[in-house]
Amino acid sequence: MTKFLLAAPVVIGALAALIGGSASADDKVFPAKLTGQAILPANTVVPAPADAPAFLKTSGKFTTADRKRTEALGTLPGKDGARVTDVKLPLDGQPIQGFSGIKTMADGTFWTLSDNGFGGKSNSSDAMLFLHQMKFDWAANKAEVVKNVFLSDPNKIAPFPIVTEASETRYLTGADFDIESIQPVADGFWLGDEFGPYLIKVDGQGRLTDVVATTVDGKPVTSPDSPLVQLQANPAAKAPVFNVKRSGGYEGLAMSKDGAKLYGLLEGPLYKEDGKVEDAEGLTALRVIEFDVASKKWTGRSWLYPLSKGGEAIGDFNMIDATTALVIERDNGAGTTDKPCADPAKPEPTCFNAPAKHKRVYKIEMTDANVGKAVRKIGYIDLMNIQDPDNKKKAGSVAGVYDMPFVTIENVDVIDATHIIIGNDNNLPFSAGRAVDKADNNEFSVLEVGEFLAAK
Repeated sequence: MTKFLLAAPVVIGALAALIGGSASADDKVFPAKLTGQAILPANTVVPAPADAPAFLKTSGKFTTADRKRTEALGTLPGKDGARVTDVKLPLDGQPIQGFSGIKTMADGTFWTLSDNGFGGKSNSSDAMLFLHQMKFDWAANKAEVVKNVFLSDPNKIAPFPIVTEASETRYLTGADFDIESIQPVADGFWLGDEFGPYLIKVDGQGRLTDVVATTVDGKPVTSPDSPLVQLQANPAAKAPVFNVKRSGGYEGLAMSKDGAKLYGLLEGPLYKEDGKVEDAEGLTALRVIEFDVASKKWTGRSWLYPLSKGGEAIGDFNMIDATTALVIERDNGAGTTDKPCADPAKPEPTCFNAPAKHKRVYKIEMTDANVGKAVRKIGYIDLMNIQDPDNKKKAGSVAGVYDMPFVTIENVDVIDATHIIIGNDNNLPFSAGRAVDKADNNEFSVLEVGEFLAAK
């Protein structure tokens, strides 16, 4: 991999200012330094709760292309495209993986969550949904799971039949919701879902209390995985209408500092009636949608988040203060540029057909003045080029640099005035970005980014 040295903030490009001056005039890159790291091994598995149905005692039984049931443990290879990883399915228990949102807590711990399981609604009916309280020993490079909270629906709040409908405990699975973002509150957790997309609320024991459908500009937002979308009976009839692509729901969910508002950030753009996606000055734009916590209703206010050139999706979203926030933006590449496939169109098991390039954390500003317009992008840090002069990294091979060559990086939050935490989603056992033949571990890192956090 080519080594790039980060100097003082450098202007590397430009985004034309939108009407009203709501977008940044310049993209600026700021330095980041690795100060600590903790790694949770990829194949970290815990038993299902004792009162869970026998069906949930193992997971990953429906991950073949045809979704045919496979009961024999460890007989299905995990694959990232043409590359076979070292973790096999089904698993004896439930995997702690796919970390897809994080929140710093006052006691020094962090709340995070595993997403829907194995990447889709059709293959995750035996993957339990659960949240994790994490503790990190940065000096010893250890990640500890303090507590797991499994989600359930004992009071039948879900507006559709769930997988475990007939059971007494009614645990929720990755075929019910695809939870991708988290905000702890005094009486439980708000979570962002991609299937509806929904905002959902659970209490401190993980019991479902609220499921809120999404509206933007007074119109419903639905994905092809929404239970409201039904296939037409007549093949000659028009296909059902939905306006956000699969896996385009709430990848990010931020909360205002006073706790009064939630801000849901879609992973993908809304599609308009003409089949085109929403944009801001020619750039594909994602919606940031405001939600009032007290009334549990959408306020009708939203902003546009323009993806920069090379960006294809967002990974996480958390507020810094009343008007500024952190957003992970990424491409769909994985792996390092020192092992590229000769022909990207012909993936091979010993190389990366689409190496990671565009992995960033942006600082943005969203104010009352730019409601309905684009957020202002203040600048970013490059997650492929993090300074590591003190050799703090426990993964990676570039001297003096820590990089994150993962397809999905879905955890970012502020720790203090000069530090943030960042972490990947390892999509167990399907992502292999660190090595061509090994499932990615869960890497959590502390970055010193004082200049970035203070930028105006």
